[in-house]
Amino acid sequence: MAAEPDSGDHFDAQVWLLDMQSRLARRHPTAYPDRQARLRLLQRVYVEARRVALPPALVLALIDVESRFHPAARSSAGARGLMQVMPFWKAEIGRPQDDLEDAATNLRYGCTILAHYLTRENGDWTRALARYNGSLGRTTYPERVMAAWYQRWWVVR
Repeated sequence: MAAEPDSGDHFDAQVWLLDMQSRLARRHPTAYPDRQARLRLLQRVYVEARRVALPPALVLALIDVESRFHPAARSSAGARGLMQVMPFWKAEIGRPQDDLEDAATNLRYGCTILAHYLTRENGDWTRALARYNGSLGRTTYPERVMAAWYQRWWVVR
């Protein structure tokens, strides 16, 4: 398995992207059937995750659990897009016209929100993920995301 790249190593980043795109193709072949589209998505995940100091592979795990990589996914509660962002966040950190089904916008919001909760919870991933999901005090959701991270998206250093 490819190591998750350090922010300054272009070669490692390219190896990571290729590894993740093949994993995504195997795991969710209909979500992004085109290789170039998968690579563009993964580049955006990488950039947005690193922008707020999150592990990109964890963001992939969250997307896997939340939307199964479908950018137009909508929950019964009204959450939208890849990272299932609730529309009220537009008033908090964005603009009313932001399209939460646009992958780049959704990733920007989702990574910002998760990083906020991780800071608020002093680095406690379980509590941060539970807050992200609106299930603070329960561990089912964080356990699902962490399992997806370790079983499907984890990378070896």
